Amino acid sequence: QVQLVESGGGLVQAGGPLRLSCAASGRPFSSYTMGWFRQAPGKEREFVAAISWSGQSYYADSVKGRFTISRDNAKNTVYLQMNSLKPEDTAVYYCAASLAGGTSEVLYDYWGQGTQVTVSS
Repeated sequence: QVQLVESGGGLVQAGGPLRLSCAASGRPFSSYTMGWFRQAPGKEREFVAAISWSGQSYYADSVKGRFTISRDNAKNTVYLQMNSLKPEDTAVYYCAASLAGGTSEVLYDYWGQGTQVTVSS
């Protein structure tokens, strides 16, 4: 089992930055690809970014160039630095862990409870 706890969400003005954190406990963190997903009201959950155990990262086109995912294996923590935020980034953001990796949520075995990000215009 892997337990994931997100933090760092909140209210921010459009154009501003916000950094999300996800602390993991349980099985060896470094073995997992860590991903961020988000779900806006009335919409399906969608992939945002992921980072493999080796540090390879990939992003959804909608956030590429604005968001940066990173991980600190010594602290069992993954981060999502979000810059130039837009109102359409408003969503509940979820951290997830996968042994397989990828952009599909079905590949992720463990999920956090989510943290709300609201971007005001």
